[in-house]
Amino acid sequence: MFRLTALNIYPVKSCRGVAVTSAEVDARGCVGDRRFLVVDAAGRFLTQRAHPRMALIETALTIDRLFLSSPRFSTVAVPLSGIRSPDSEISVTVWQDAVVADDCGEEPAAWLSEFLGLPCRLVRAGAAYTRPLPARKLPSTLHHEPRTAHEVSFADGYPFLAISEESLADLNARLDTPLPMNRFRPNLVVAGGAPYAEDEWGRFRIGTVVFHGATRCGRCAITTTDQITAERGKEPLRTLATYRRDMEGDVMFGRNLVHETKTGRLAVGDGVVML
Repeated sequence: MFRLTALNIYPVKSCRGVAVTSAEVDARGCVGDRRFLVVDAAGRFLTQRAHPRMALIETALTIDRLFLSSPRFSTVAVPLSGIRSPDSEISVTVWQDAVVADDCGEEPAAWLSEFLGLPCRLVRAGAAYTRPLPARKLPSTLHHEPRTAHEVSFADGYPFLAISEESLADLNARLDTPLPMNRFRPNLVVAGGAPYAEDEWGRFRIGTVVFHGATRCGRCAITTTDQITAERGKEPLRTLATYRRDMEGDVMFGRNLVHETKTGRLAVGDGVVML
């Protein structure tokens, strides 16, 4: 039987993640996961795809603050929430989605602009934020539900990503140099079954949360970026492309999930129970 062996949140999209032993779940995923976003001067989202240096931005959360830091840079503290004001709300884009976010002010904007070498700002998902999942992204078991029943944070497309330790071990057996799980930035790491078993998961429960398997996860250049040094290479995409391409030619690794249970709790050690 599979068990949850690691749990990660990524407070700022595309910046360094945080390993936790437990996490609360709300309608958009793990509380604290990808609730902040870096955008350029036009409000377009920035990621490691074009800016691998984002991997060097360390994040930390307290009960009321987000902290950004990096070696040779000072630390900046950002409130997790603030007084809602029309002046602080700006329109930003994540892929094709235009959403309303709260601007986090001049201090984090200056810090990020200096670190990344381009004008940019930090925004958060505030009270006006909403980003429903399109029906095409929902598994067939959830097509009967209203579109607004499922939302997502600033993540690329889904509230959760799961990968098994066995899948990574199978990949690493094919590589000259094994890679760590952080290359793939999953929320949920599980162990206890065959490699790629997560590809076929339907409806299941972890802790108090019921999930539905949505799609396999198509992988991008972020997986080729060392999450400690920000250096970029050719693996694992070169090797994955030899045996994990889908019919459209995308390289797949990991399973995107949506959750039926909108509030709950996950903890390392929880079993994965198929329903």
